Amino acid sequence: MKFGLNGAVVEAKEAVIPALDHGLLYGIGLFETFRTYGGAPFALGRRLARLRQGCAALGIRWTMTDAEAADWLARVLEANGLADAYVRLTVTAGDAGLGLTDGPYERPNTLLMVKPLPPPDEALYRRGRELRILRTPRGTPETPVRLKSLHYMTNVLAKRELAASGASAGAEGLMLTREGGLAEGIVSNLFFLGKDGVVRTPAIETGILPGITRALTLELARSLGYRAEEGFYTVEDLLAADEVWLTGSVQEIVPVTRIVEADGTAHTVGDGLAGPAARALLEAYRAEARRSAYEAANKGD
Repeated sequence: MKFGLNGAVVEAKEAVIPALDHGLLYGIGLFETFRTYGGAPFALGRRLARLRQGCAALGIRWTMTDAEAADWLARVLEANGLADAYVRLTVTAGDAGLGLTDGPYERPNTLLMVKPLPPPDEALYRRGRELRILRTPRGTPETPVRLKSLHYMTNVLAKRELAASGASAGAEGLMLTREGGLAEGIVSNLFFLGKDGVVRTPAIETGILPGITRALTLELARSLGYRAEEGFYTVEDLLAADEVWLTGSVQEIVPVTRIVEADGTAHTVGDGLAGPAARALLEAYRAEARRSAYEAANKGD
């Protein structure tokens, strides 16, 4: 397996950062995870824009352009013989010595890692998955808007709680705010369709990550004629929904057909199968990804 390090393509074992990198010492760094379709990354421009905003907030001088990132990714994919791949792009603060610093990070390190996607489980998109409500809360972010940062301890603790809860294989965990409101999954954003036909998702102000697939799903829902809102919602709102689904760049749009509360009380969503809104959104999302991949493949023709 070959990875990327600071624009080069190297053996995976060579893709390392120094011991004094502040990404390692203090968690100062950011990452993006996404997938490719036929060798083309979907919504790469949006992801790099979010990454740059995070770097600016942390004082990391990261200067790679969209074109440079796309070319680098193409070379890493080619070196591994991959077209459809799981991708993680990480920017660390770089070596700044031992001790905190109040200045900008001028020499960040950039890692680009890929791996094959698992075989698609299309049955999952029909039967849905379990969503387990966790006791681990989604705390408030350290910046005005949550960054996709290397500081991932809450998500790790939530993952451990989910594993110990007796949840079914493939289940996702749902973190609530400290006040008990809906927040987000361990690796996903949350959506639900109310009985009034409105698509809803927790607001960014709840402390959730402003997911790229979340934003695309809101846009697609409106393009399909749904009213879509962001707000502050309760577990009761979720349990009363006609449909529930989760979004993420690798998993795309996955319906939830079973919700289990922290005390073990289980609820079936709808008729226990993917609903029409989730199915329509998934179809629209994949169509947009395919269109983007086609345009990338035929650029300049």
